[in-house]
Amino acid sequence: MPNYLPPFTLSNKTLSLVAQISESIGRLTVQQEQEKLLRLRKVNRMRTVQGSLAIEGSTLTQQQITAILDGKRVIAPPKEVQEAHNAISTYETLPQWQPANGAHLLAAHLLMMKGLVNDAGMYRQEGVGVMSGEQVVHMAPQATRVPKLMTDLLEWLESSDVHPLVASCVFHYEFEFIHPFSDGNGRMGRLWQTLILSKWHEVFINIPVESMVYQHQDDYYLAIRQSTQQTDSAPFIEFMLQMIYNAISEANNIKSNDGLNGGLNDGLKLSNLDKDILMFIQQDRYKTNAQLAEKCGKSQSTIERRVKFLKDAGLITRIGAKKTGYWQVNSPV
Repeated sequence: MPNYLPPFTLSNKTLSLVAQISESIGRLTVQQEQEKLLRLRKVNRMRTVQGSLAIEGSTLTQQQITAILDGKRVIAPPKEVQEAHNAISTYETLPQWQPANGAHLLAAHLLMMKGLVNDAGMYRQEGVGVMSGEQVVHMAPQATRVPKLMTDLLEWLESSDVHPLVASCVFHYEFEFIHPFSDGNGRMGRLWQTLILSKWHEVFINIPVESMVYQHQDDYYLAIRQSTQQTDSAPFIEFMLQMIYNAISEANNIKSNDGLNGGLNDGLKLSNLDKDILMFIQQDRYKTNAQLAEKCGKSQSTIERRVKFLKDAGLITRIGAKKTGYWQVNSPV
C-alpha cells in the first residue's frame, strides 16, 4: 500500500465521462490506424504546445509555433521562442518516459525549462504561492516537504488501480497543489497527465487536450480552487474529463480538406458559433466584437475568445487599426 491516498470521490458525471471517453477513444484509434495522419499529428502537436504555453501567458500564435516546428525563425520575444523550442522537444521525448519515475519527471522539467530558470530539473528550494493578480490564492507546501510529497504521489500513481483517466486527473491536481518546481508547474502538470494517458492509449500523444484547456482557462483555475476548498479533487476530475472528452470528440469529427477546416486547419473543428462569426464578418468586415456578440446572442467576452481562436488559426486577419480597421476572412490553405 502507498503511504498516501489522494482524497477524491467519483461522481455519476465522472463515471459517465469515463465510459464516453473510452468509447470515443476506441473510434479514434481505429480511425488513426486506417489513415495516414502525419499532417494532422503535426497540427495537433502545434495546438498542444501553443495551448499549454498560452495558458502561461505566451503570445505566440499557432502560425508562429508551426514555423518553429518547421525549423524557421520567427520574430517574437526570445523567452517565448525558447519556451516553444523546449516544449516541442519535451513533447517529442514524451514516449521515452515512465509516469511513476521521479528521475524521468525531473529530466522532463530540465528539458521543458532549459535556459529559462536556474534550477531546471530540480525541485524548488523556496516557498511559492499561486497568484491571481495581486492575490495569493494558494500557498504551496514547504519546500522541505516537496521530495517526500512527490515520492508519495508517484508511488500512489504506480500502485493505484484507479482507471487511468481518473488517475491522470488526480495526479494533475495533486501535482499543482504541491507545486514542486519554482516555475513551470502548470505546463509540467499538463504534460504529465498526457504522459499518463498515453500509457493507457498511445493515441493521446496526438490529442491536443492542452488546447481545449486553454479555451476554458478560467474554468481550469476555478476547478483547481474548488478542489482545494473541498479537499477533494472531484471538481478538477470532472473538468479535465470533460476537456478530454471534448478534445477526442473534436478529433473524431475531423475531415481532411473540409472547407475552412482544410490544410493547416485540419486539426481545428469549428463550432457553430465560430461559423456564425465567420459568416457575419464576411457579410460586414467592419463588425465589432460588441456587434458580433449581439448578432450571435453571446457575451462579448465569449466572442473575444472565439475571435482570438479564429485569428490564431489563420482564418481571419485584422487589417488596419483596432478601432478603424476591418477583418479579412482568409481562404483555406
